[in-house]
Amino acid sequence: VQLQASGGGLVQDGGSLRLSCKASGGTFARYVMGWFRQTPGKERKFVASINWSGSTTTYADSVKGRFTISRDNAHATLYLQMNDLRPEDAALYFCAAALPPWQIQVVVTPSEYNWWGQGTLVTVSS
Repeated sequence: VQLQASGGGLVQDGGSLRLSCKASGGTFARYVMGWFRQTPGKERKFVASINWSGSTTTYADSVKGRFTISRDNAHATLYLQMNDLRPEDAALYFCAAALPPWQIQVVVTPSEYNWWGQGTLVTVSS
């Protein structure tokens, strides 16, 4: 599967953005999907994950209550709605797809994802 992330940009402290990740070349509904972010010199960090149907989600503590992950399987698209953005949320955001064993609903470890998008940059001005 190929993943194309978009929607990043410059936003003021407290503002909102919605990231999108369009999938192609695979059966999107089969995949557990996730969002990660990375800043220069740092490791890629987990942000959110969602199961194949969208019924189960999990979030990093730092974004709980502010970010919402969702998916539209009919349009093979993953979303990340980001509200109340803070300067510490600024990063390159990546979407990723995984095919874990059937009983695994969400995945938080980068190494367990098999496919990655190219990243979209989010900048938050204070």
